[in-house]
Amino acid sequence: MYKSIHALCVLSTLLVAQAAHAETWPSRLIKATIPFGPGSATDVVPRLVFERLSSELGQPIVVENRAGAGGTLGTGLVAKAEPDGYSILAHSSALAIAPAIFPNLTFDATKDLSSVLMIGSSASVMIVPNERPWKSIQDFIAEAKAKPGSISFGSVGVGSAVHIAAEKFRLPAGIEATHVPYRGGPEVIADIMGGRIDLYFCPLATALPLIRQGQVKALLVSTPKRAADLPDVPTPGESGLKNAESVSWFGVFVPSRTPRDIVERFHAVGMKVLSDPSVQASLTKLGVEPMPMKPAEIDDLVKREAAANLELIKAAGIKQ
Repeated sequence: MYKSIHALCVLSTLLVAQAAHAETWPSRLIKATIPFGPGSATDVVPRLVFERLSSELGQPIVVENRAGAGGTLGTGLVAKAEPDGYSILAHSSALAIAPAIFPNLTFDATKDLSSVLMIGSSASVMIVPNERPWKSIQDFIAEAKAKPGSISFGSVGVGSAVHIAAEKFRLPAGIEATHVPYRGGPEVIADIMGGRIDLYFCPLATALPLIRQGQVKALLVSTPKRAADLPDVPTPGESGLKNAESVSWFGVFVPSRTPRDIVERFHAVGMKVLSDPSVQASLTKLGVEPMPMKPAEIDDLVKREAAANLELIKAAGIKQ
C-alpha cells in the first residue's frame, strides 16, 4: 500500500515538474544545429523559419552549422544533447538516408530524435550542360544506354538527398553512371556549367535562376507532380520511369526524451509561423511547398523512408 502511494506521489511530482517546465519554456536562447554547410538548402530554409520562430517564442534561436560525415556529426550532437528543448536540429530527408550509409553510427535517428515540425518539401531538377545535345529525358537515356559508363553525375556527398534522387532515377532508367561527390552545391553547378559532368539533381530553388538564364538545361523534375515554375519539364512517371520519384523535405527535431508538452508547444508555434502568408511567400520563392504533418506523422515518415532507403542503397551498391 505504502509503495503504491509512494509511486503515485513520485509520478505526480514528475508530471507537475514537466508541466511547469513546459510553461516556462523557453526562458533562454535556443541553440539550433544545422548539420550541413552555410548556403545549402538545409541551411537556408530553416533559417528563414527560425527568424520568425524566435520572435514568436520570445527568445533568440542561435544557429550553428556543424557539417561533416554526411550530416551525422551535427545530428549526433543533438541526439545526445540534454532533452530540455534548448537543443534543436534542422535537417532534411537526408536524415532518413544516413543510417543506411553509416551503419556504425553512435545514435539511432529513429529512436534518439523526436520530430517537432515539418517545414515543407521541395523538388529536385535534373540539370545538364547546355552544350550537350539532349533535348529530352528520352534523348539522355538513349545516349546513356548506347554508351555504357560514359555518363557522370554530381552530388553534395555520398548518401546526400541529391545523390539518392539521382540513384532513384538511374536504376529505373537502366543506365550506368559514375558518381562524383563534391564538397558543396556551388562546386557541382560550376562543373555542370563547364561541361565536366553530365547531370545533377539540383534543388529547385537553386536550379531555377540557372535554367531561366539559359545556363543549364532541365530535363526532369523529381516529384510526382510537375513543378509550377517549370511547367514544361516532365516528371519521372510521365517519362515512363516507375518508382523514380524523390521528394526532399525539411524538418525540425529534438532529443527523444524532450518533454512532450515542449514538443507540442514548439509544434503549435511553428505551425502558426508557417501559416503566415509572408512566410509562405518566402518559402515559395525557395521552391518549398507546405507539407503539414503532426510530430508523430513525421516520426513515421522518417522510419518508412529509412527502411526504403536501405533497400535502395543496397540495390545501387552505394558505399561510404
